Amino acid sequence: MAAPERITSRQNPLVLHIRRLGAERKYRKKQGAFLVEGDKLVGEALRWLGSPEVLVYTEGHRPPEGLGPETRLVEVPAELMAHLSTVETPQHLLAVCPLPEAALPERLSAGSYLVLDGVQDPGNVGTIWRTADAFGADALILLPGCADPFSPKTVRASMGACFRLPVWAAELDELTGRLDQAGISLWATALRDDTADVRAVSLRGTAVVIGSEGRGVSDRTLACCAGTVKIPMRTRCESLNAAVAASVVLWEMAR
Repeated sequence: MAAPERITSRQNPLVLHIRRLGAERKYRKKQGAFLVEGDKLVGEALRWLGSPEVLVYTEGHRPPEGLGPETRLVEVPAELMAHLSTVETPQHLLAVCPLPEAALPERLSAGSYLVLDGVQDPGNVGTIWRTADAFGADALILLPGCADPFSPKTVRASMGACFRLPVWAAELDELTGRLDQAGISLWATALRDDTADVRAVSLRGTAVVIGSEGRGVSDRTLACCAGTVKIPMRTRCESLNAAVAASVVLWEMAR
């Protein structure tokens, strides 16, 4: 493990870099890095990704064991950790990790995939990611208009799934081409003439689209779907939260 350095200034280049990683999607993409905050999530990152690029810890606390020599180890006072953190009550660890590859693979393997279409709330995206990991989906695929999967809020909501389950970003034409090539049918949660009860359709080995709470699955995406499913509920209820709807669909995909 490298010898730690101590930083106390808010104007330090590393501090400015970490602040931008926490705030700017374009900067994260340009730098190929994202933030992981909190003792548990940093522990998950170490378990699944290996040593991070940078590990920052609060003075008076020990850094985790097993860091490689490539990790830049930095000690900061508590007030500087609060400045670096994106949450009101920071813990004692913060890591800078490399962004995983987000491009859709040239060939998709047979499996079950969850697709998000315009889901903009990072908490929902993270919760759906966590649920997709729990119920055995093979990947989460984001169409344009979704929240950044590696924003601090999404990462926190994923509860470590961001280190275990791949997330890919794709244009609709690109996705449908890959699905056709792999023989995987595309379904959506929506209402149209062919809509079936989600309990009556086998969704194993398919890709299913969840739309935003405001507008649902886009018309363009719906036009590419082989079928649609609905989640039965009381008629007085209009819709479900996107993360809740995704949980029901993922359960049916795994069942």
